[in-house]
Amino acid sequence: MADTEPMSGRIVLGANQYGKAEVRLVRITRDPSTGSGSGGRHEIEDLNVTSQLRGDFEACHTQGDNSQVVATDSQKNTVYAFAKQHGIGSPEQFLLTLGRHFVDAYPWVSGGRWEAEQYAWKRIPVDGQPHDHAFVRTGQETRTAVVQIDGDTTHVVAGLTDCTVLKSTGSEFHGFPRDQYTTLAETTDRILATSVTAWWRYTSTDLDFNALYDGIRDTLLATFASLHSYALQQTLFEMGKAALEAFPDVAEIKFSMPNKHHFLVDLEPFGLDNPNEVFFAADRPYGLIQATVEREGATPAPAAWATIPGFC
Repeated sequence: MADTEPMSGRIVLGANQYGKAEVRLVRITRDPSTGSGSGGRHEIEDLNVTSQLRGDFEACHTQGDNSQVVATDSQKNTVYAFAKQHGIGSPEQFLLTLGRHFVDAYPWVSGGRWEAEQYAWKRIPVDGQPHDHAFVRTGQETRTAVVQIDGDTTHVVAGLTDCTVLKSTGSEFHGFPRDQYTTLAETTDRILATSVTAWWRYTSTDLDFNALYDGIRDTLLATFASLHSYALQQTLFEMGKAALEAFPDVAEIKFSMPNKHHFLVDLEPFGLDNPNEVFFAADRPYGLIQATVEREGATPAPAAWATIPGFC
């Protein structure tokens, strides 16, 4: 074995960021001029916000000098103050406003990372009508957004997670290689289920993010439902392709989709047939499909994805 030279050189600080994580924020907007009750009609926006700053923070790390450290508590307070002063509107726009504030207010802050999860609520129906100020969490999926600023460059990445979908037919899986370790039977009719995590990168910061989110989400779900699938990989690609074709403001989209296996239960020992009616829903192990769907020839933006782990 060859001898290795010991590494030499001064120990220095590498890439770093810091801030306040998971600031729980609920914003109620009251409009006394609308609604049937005395309190008017209310709107609810429910977010989990993380703020992280980047810049010249070497003295704090190497000398304990806090003169340029914007306290994480101050970052938390800014989140709440901005929710009042600016409203939210969309998680993307709120993060852009928040991030630009820190970059503009502190000369040594060159950029940062701001992330939000948004939780959806819908109105509780009472006597057949949606209530003005009573809500129930929908639990269908969590909306996500990340804004990264580096000097004059800003990246906006948005998406969704925990979007569990299932189709009870219209899915096949066959034609795969077989060897001495293969036991999986081929099928022309199976349950296809997954929990979609998707992130997409916008090409601009001046967009109607709420309308785009609704449209992209609906396109992804409609494609999952309508496509006759021969593999989850094919479904993933067609979902991404449909979104990119319909929305030119999206540069690329990344997916992570576990295959939530549903195995047909053998009921023959009980003298019963099972024509694709009774299944065992297995939670693990599971197939995990991850891929990027992108526009050919588009300029890559690796910095936009640098802090979003677990994707191709």
